[in-house]
Amino acid sequence: MVELLAPAGSFDALKAAVEAGADAVYLAGEKFGARAYAENFAGDALPRAVEYAHLRGAAVHVTVNTLIADAELDEFAAYIKFLQRANVDALLVQDLGAASVAKSIAPEIPLHASTQMTIHNSEGVRELADLGFSRAVLSRELTLAEIETICRASPIETEIFIHGALCVCWSGQCLMSSLIGGRSGNRGRCAQPCRLPYELVDAGGKNLLSGAGKYLLSPKDLNTIDLLPRLVEAGVTSLKIEGRMKRPEYVATVVKVYRDALDKNFSVTDNQRRKLAQIFNRDFTTAYLEQNPGRNLISDGKPNNRGVLIGRVVEVGRDKLTLKLSGELHAGDQVEIWIKVGGRVTFTVDEFTLRGNLCTVKAPTRGVRVHDRAFKIFDAELTAEARKFFTGAPVRKIPVDANVQAHLDAPLTLTLTDADGNSATAQTNFIAARAVNRPLIVETLRAQIGRLGNSIFVLKDFSADIDAGLMVPISELNDVRRRTVEQLETRRLEKFTRPNVEPVAQKIFPPYAVDDTKLVAHVDTLEKVQAALDAGADEILFGGETFTNRPVKNFSDAVKLVHARGKKFSLATPRLLREAEQLTLPESDVVYVHNLSTLRIARRLTDAPIRTDFSLHVFNTATINFLRNLGVEGVTLSPELNLTQIKALAKKSPLPVECIVHGRQELMISAYCVLGSFIGALDKGSCPHVCRTKKFFLRDRMNELFPVVTDQFCRMHILNAKTLSMIEHRNDFDGVARLRVDCRALTVDETAQIVRAYKFGGAELENFTRGHFFRGVTNIENSR
Repeated sequence: MVELLAPAGSFDALKAAVEAGADAVYLAGEKFGARAYAENFAGDALPRAVEYAHLRGAAVHVTVNTLIADAELDEFAAYIKFLQRANVDALLVQDLGAASVAKSIAPEIPLHASTQMTIHNSEGVRELADLGFSRAVLSRELTLAEIETICRASPIETEIFIHGALCVCWSGQCLMSSLIGGRSGNRGRCAQPCRLPYELVDAGGKNLLSGAGKYLLSPKDLNTIDLLPRLVEAGVTSLKIEGRMKRPEYVATVVKVYRDALDKNFSVTDNQRRKLAQIFNRDFTTAYLEQNPGRNLISDGKPNNRGVLIGRVVEVGRDKLTLKLSGELHAGDQVEIWIKVGGRVTFTVDEFTLRGNLCTVKAPTRGVRVHDRAFKIFDAELTAEARKFFTGAPVRKIPVDANVQAHLDAPLTLTLTDADGNSATAQTNFIAARAVNRPLIVETLRAQIGRLGNSIFVLKDFSADIDAGLMVPISELNDVRRRTVEQLETRRLEKFTRPNVEPVAQKIFPPYAVDDTKLVAHVDTLEKVQAALDAGADEILFGGETFTNRPVKNFSDAVKLVHARGKKFSLATPRLLREAEQLTLPESDVVYVHNLSTLRIARRLTDAPIRTDFSLHVFNTATINFLRNLGVEGVTLSPELNLTQIKALAKKSPLPVECIVHGRQELMISAYCVLGSFIGALDKGSCPHVCRTKKFFLRDRMNELFPVVTDQFCRMHILNAKTLSMIEHRNDFDGVARLRVDCRALTVDETAQIVRAYKFGGAELENFTRGHFFRGVTNIENSR
């Protein structure tokens, strides 16, 4: 049976999810979760949440899926022990070091790879299996065909998102919020800059999309209700609803609709579809599951809830509007009028009159015109229906069968058996005696035993074997019922108890000693190779993604050129490798990899030393040691570390570390392309490659220009508006083995200038940024 997995950002949301039919929930405690702004579960609220779910047969997956700083590793280890005592059912992780720590402390708790790990191919899930993971959350950019291929090849469970908000960037690869505002998505504090307005402009500043909305990076919400049969057929283990920041009413509504669809042979009514849209939507999409949606992925006109269209304005009065309705309207509903001259007019329905499908309602009318559209953004009746799932008595009760044995001069015995086969038995303290009057009868027993009140149980079948003319006090019946219920609850909790497993400690390696710091130039053309060597580069990193929408060429010539100078040639591999894409490894001295799948393939295809690149996040010594155990020769540190953290890591690291100190940092890599979608025709299956014709930028509200480029795989990259530069601080990286300058966005002359400046000294650039080197990202303790 496929698992329905629901979000729980609060205790009410947990109740809503479980009562509405979720098989499992995912939530975070007060630390290390990727949704720091949710209410979450602090202190003893988490063990109580686990018990609440377990009693009702639902599993609890706890997200510890942020990057963990070195200074937090001891606190993280203590937190894992706390979760172990709480008897959670799985740990969802992003950080490989965090996974290593969790495995060494609580190896009996299953490890799930978060979508932040960017697992997007079958090699990735195979590698996770070898590393001890039991489940992978697959990237949301995958097609149905890719998901099916991965599921068939996977030795572990797979999980996919089926409903809710989408990230426009591949999850785990976004640095936009981090580098613009210091609020890192990888640390649980994403500020969602993708939901802000942008203009697509050329180098002259001309707006190229005057007819489009401004929310060019804001995706619609995922809705796969009509694809459920195909997803289940593909072999997915778990269907995941996004929404830990959403209200419990949202959780209850969405879970109930998907639960009913799964239980009723995928049958879905129009009313259920309306409920999904009404509770929250930015318009809906199936993302990449069926095809590349192009501009149909994006809600460019509105980045937040749009509600459901219920009619148009047909008359505007002084303080009232008349709407021609296409849907129902009730007191307490909230309506938003989309006025033609920008903006919105919002009001709550109070006084109104109906004449057929015409509704006259008291409302603000400034700016409203005839024919403006009316959207219901809050449905009072739907909200009240949803609230029943987390207020008052339990909705989703567990049927139990009761059997009573009562005989003279013996205690009465009650046995309760639930639908899962759990059984509990208790006896009265009172010994059954002859009744003087009002003897015990089956109907009385049934009534008293069936008074299960606010417990999670409801009486289904009742049987009794009792002697005639017995007396047992009602108080004794109530007491034996209470104790039997408590025992049955204990039996249900025992199902989730795991046996202890002896942890296997990883080998810890001594620090690596650095003799001198090398300068690495990352280039993508033969001409830049020559320029970088002439300027003094110690190593050349060649290949990876280009920013020209054209493939890298001249590998063999580049190798000869580098080796002729007596320098080291390193091969950069792509950040992503879709299922149908092949990884080829030309001759090289070193191979750089961005993800676990490429690491796995590289180990198989080459004997060259392997280094990890910045997409495979290295934020702590535990991760470095983990990678050292996998045979990695060197690591590139996360661009979200500050200089103090970098020096401390370099001093303790068992591997040589590398830092990217110069270049246009990649804020996003996306399967969505704003150029092909809005200027081209990606939604129709074609693209004129306008990216090759001139330079394009996204202009934000502060008039900053973010370059938009595409690589040879037609993936979009958004680069930082300012160039990272540490020229003046190039000598401050004590213990760092390699400093890298990324020259892919530079000309040949600029490449020579920058490499020479880092090698021999030079003037600082204009319009530069120090990145995170002197500020870092917001600390985890400041996010609580």
